[in-house]
Amino acid sequence: MADKIISMYAKGMTVRDIQSHIEDIYGASISSQTISNITDRILPKVEEWRNRQLEEIYAIVYIDGHRYKVRIDGQIKERTVYGILGIDINGRKDLLGLWISETETAKYWLSVFTDIRNRGVKDILIVTSDDLPGIQDAICAVFTDSAYQGCVVHVIRNSLKYVSYQDRKEFSKSLKSLYKAPTEESALTSLDEVKKRWGSEYPLALSVWYRNWDRIRTMFRFTEEIRRLIYTTNPIESFHRQLRKVTKNRSVFPTDTSVLKLLYLDRKS
Repeated sequence: MADKIISMYAKGMTVRDIQSHIEDIYGASISSQTISNITDRILPKVEEWRNRQLEEIYAIVYIDGHRYKVRIDGQIKERTVYGILGIDINGRKDLLGLWISETETAKYWLSVFTDIRNRGVKDILIVTSDDLPGIQDAICAVFTDSAYQGCVVHVIRNSLKYVSYQDRKEFSKSLKSLYKAPTEESALTSLDEVKKRWGSEYPLALSVWYRNWDRIRTMFRFTEEIRRLIYTTNPIESFHRQLRKVTKNRSVFPTDTSVLKLLYLDRKS
């Protein structure tokens, strides 16, 4: 019965759903506390997984987060769960871990990367993420030789927010010459051309690119094949989309631990 309860929990069923299901199938009643106690049995495995040894070298690491509502001291607060997905030198994917944060700062990211280093990682060649406060400084402090690449797709999305719907298609076409340019010099030339065409009408959309240029310019140091791998955080975003399938029935989690339990169970699905 305990295994069945954990299996139902892993599929995204709420405690109330599990109670109803057991009563319908077995004609038995079970308290919410009993269900919680049963699912808590996996907590040692969660901690073992979060502290396991990692590979020494990762070619690419992707970072992305998703927000969940958690009840803390009687109040509902937002927590961001960050997933970090690594690609090792043999091309294998490895979810390095899950970290919960209320706010993002350089100090927070320093603790995350220090944790990764303490678990055996000696080098990360390229780190790709959205614009997370303090993350570049933390990377430089812990993995001094790592290259940082900001997610270009996020920059595209942010710039399109300032473009009217009827112009978005043409504006997007103009941007392709920019982020698909063979060199940084030619990309900057393309950016100036885009500014000449659209700057007067959509200055805020163009300012997004100039403001984020130092974050996304790293990709021009690499071949087109590598650029396709690092210009977006889509691999880890896909992981979070999968997790949302099992968390959508929970509007609020009772604790941070309950979030980790569910995400741990679903991480391989």
